[in-house]
Amino acid sequence: MPLRIVFMGTPEFAVPTLVEIVGRDHEVVAVYTRAPKPGGRRGLDPVPSPIEREARRFALPLFTPATLRTAEAVSAARAHAADVAIVVAYGLILPKAILEAFPLGAFNLHASLLPRWRGAAPVERAIMAGDAETGVTIHETVAELDAGPVAAREAFPIGAEDDAGAVYRTAGEVAARLLDRVLDDPAPRFVPQEGAVTYAEKIRPEDRRLDLSRPAAELVRVVRALSPHIGARAELEGRPVTVWRARVGADGSFEPLEVQPESGRRMTSDAWRRGLR
Repeated sequence: MPLRIVFMGTPEFAVPTLVEIVGRDHEVVAVYTRAPKPGGRRGLDPVPSPIEREARRFALPLFTPATLRTAEAVSAARAHAADVAIVVAYGLILPKAILEAFPLGAFNLHASLLPRWRGAAPVERAIMAGDAETGVTIHETVAELDAGPVAAREAFPIGAEDDAGAVYRTAGEVAARLLDRVLDDPAPRFVPQEGAVTYAEKIRPEDRRLDLSRPAAELVRVVRALSPHIGARAELEGRPVTVWRARVGADGSFEPLEVQPESGRRMTSDAWRRGLR
C-alpha cells in the first residue's frame, strides 16, 4: 500500500534509503535534514548535506529546522498528514509530540546490530573496538535513545581493511533493502531488543589523538574508524599531521601510509617525509 512518508536524514549513509523510497509508489511529502554547514573554499561557503542535495535533485519539499522542540515544528509535522516518518542518521531528537504526528510512528534505520552501539557513532565505535561484524537495525523510534523494538536487522562483516566510509556504504545499501521489506509488510512485527547494551558516544577531540605508545593494531583501527570523514591526529617527525591511512608494519610497528600536514593536502607518508628533507 502506498504511504505518505516524511523522510529525516542527513549524511551520505541515508541517501540510498531516500533514493529507494522515491523509486517506489510511496509519496515523500517532506524531507528533513540538518542546515548547511560552513565549508567549501576557505570554510566560508555553506555546504548542504547529502540528503539536501538529493531532495533538491528530486524536487522534494525540504525543511532544515534547528530544533523540533517547538510548537511550530509540531504544527508543521502534523500538516504533512504523513503516515510514517523514516529516520536515518538525522541528528536531531524527535520529541514525543513529533512522533505522535505520524499514525504509524517513526522507523529508525540504525547502522549497528542493536542493542550494541546505540548512539551517534556506531560504525566508528565498532571499528575501534575491533568488531568482526556490524549491520543495520530498523526499529521503532521511542523516547529512549535507539531503544525501540526491532522490525528487521541484517548483519555483514567488517573487512580487515574497511574504513568507516566503506562500512557506511555497505550499511546504506543494506538499510535501503531492509526498509523496502518492512514497508511492503502490511503489519510489520516489532520485537524487543535483546542482549547487552553498549553506547557509541560522539567522536570527541581526544578520540582523534593517536597515542603512539599504544599497540599498532589499535592505532590502525582508530585511523580506519575516522577515515575518510574525520581523521586521526598524530605528531610525526615532530610535526602535527592528520593520518588517513595506516597499517601494521612487518616489524609490528605503526606505519602511516597517507597523511595530511596542517594547511596542506593529503599525500603519501613517503612524499611527506621527502618534503621534510
